[in-house]
Amino acid sequence: MSFFNQLKNKAEELLPFGQNRGQQGPSSSPHQNYPGRSHQRPPPAQWQQPPPGQWQQPPPPGQWQQPPPPGQWQQSPPGQWYQPPPGQWHQPPPGQWQQPPPGQWQHPPPEQWQQTPPQPPPPPYGSYPYDAPPPVPTGSRPSETSPATQGPGVYWRPNFSAGIPVGEEFEQKQGHGDPWGWGNNELQNYTAEPSNSFYTPDGKLVLRAVSRPAHPDPESRWTSARLVSRRTLGRPDGCLTAWLTLPCAEGIWPAFWMLPREPFVWPHEGEVDIAETWNADCRNHSCLHWGFYTPEDAPKHLVRETHVPDMACRPVRFDFAWRCGGTGIREDGKSAGGGRLMWYVDGRPVMRNIMPPATRPIEDWCILLNVAMGGNVCQGKTPREGAYDLVVHGLQLTEAPEGGWGRFENDWHHCADGAIM
Repeated sequence: MSFFNQLKNKAEELLPFGQNRGQQGPSSSPHQNYPGRSHQRPPPAQWQQPPPGQWQQPPPPGQWQQPPPPGQWQQSPPGQWYQPPPGQWHQPPPGQWQQPPPGQWQHPPPEQWQQTPPQPPPPPYGSYPYDAPPPVPTGSRPSETSPATQGPGVYWRPNFSAGIPVGEEFEQKQGHGDPWGWGNNELQNYTAEPSNSFYTPDGKLVLRAVSRPAHPDPESRWTSARLVSRRTLGRPDGCLTAWLTLPCAEGIWPAFWMLPREPFVWPHEGEVDIAETWNADCRNHSCLHWGFYTPEDAPKHLVRETHVPDMACRPVRFDFAWRCGGTGIREDGKSAGGGRLMWYVDGRPVMRNIMPPATRPIEDWCILLNVAMGGNVCQGKTPREGAYDLVVHGLQLTEAPEGGWGRFENDWHHCADGAIM
């Protein structure tokens, strides 16, 4: 070999690392490669800063240019992400993530960290914990009026949009109702958690009872929701309507009912039950209460049962109409009585009764929805492990029942009175 060739080879060996990069194989790379991405790390002495706002395509190997300083970072072309020098690590745009070099990871500042809130699971619309959920029903009957259709004089319809909290329209009761388990030795712990009450993307309200008897925390073994409307009926005459799919299972007791606005004196100021069923009997109980459960107060508990065998598979329509205008208010602020009350199931009148005296005036009553578990009404039965949903497809207050007050008068003469329990 001539002296000139020896001198040439020596000069090539002394070239800075990376100048003869094109002659090296893949195994000579000094860093970790990521599939689909070119990644080179030339020495700091050969980085060049481009003018601000003029990002340039990375030059050929060996001519590395430093990206703009912090605050001027620009996205590189797809497939050509490069490692910035130490202390200048920036998070790449979505889809181009690469692991930073050891010792250069920077945790985002606390004010920029956002944790995605957990979303409630989609409602199964079923009442048995291990069965496949049935299709989501859309109406009570083929000819049934949709809850989204404006009825006669609708003056309140709560907003079931998924983007708002349930607590905006309803007070979310909490706790065990100590010391008597909400008066019936019930098991559930009512919560305001989104796992127990939430709106669905298609505009439904779901109250979910969750049974986990083996959970180590007693507060979490039976959880559910009890919602009280923040508004009252507000009028001496009107109609309350709901479209509900009710959970039917042993130890489960869903209810759609009314009580006077708090504070109130139970039972003397009254209670109206519009929809309730328990222990999977698929029988709705329309009730009026204004006395204690004693022999002398037995006539103050009236009820009618309606068999609805598919109440867990479709939305059933429930209406409660009242006509109490002109009946008067006593000096103590209680109702003078005499107003007329009517309960409907799927548009059929099932029970009527006169408003008892000394109850709270109907204008000052609130709407309640809840799912109870176990206790006296369920005869000590407890639900199996699983989730049980009361699905509210629609809820509204109107100035008159469907068909108007003329139909109400006709129904009044063909409807049965409540029977003593």
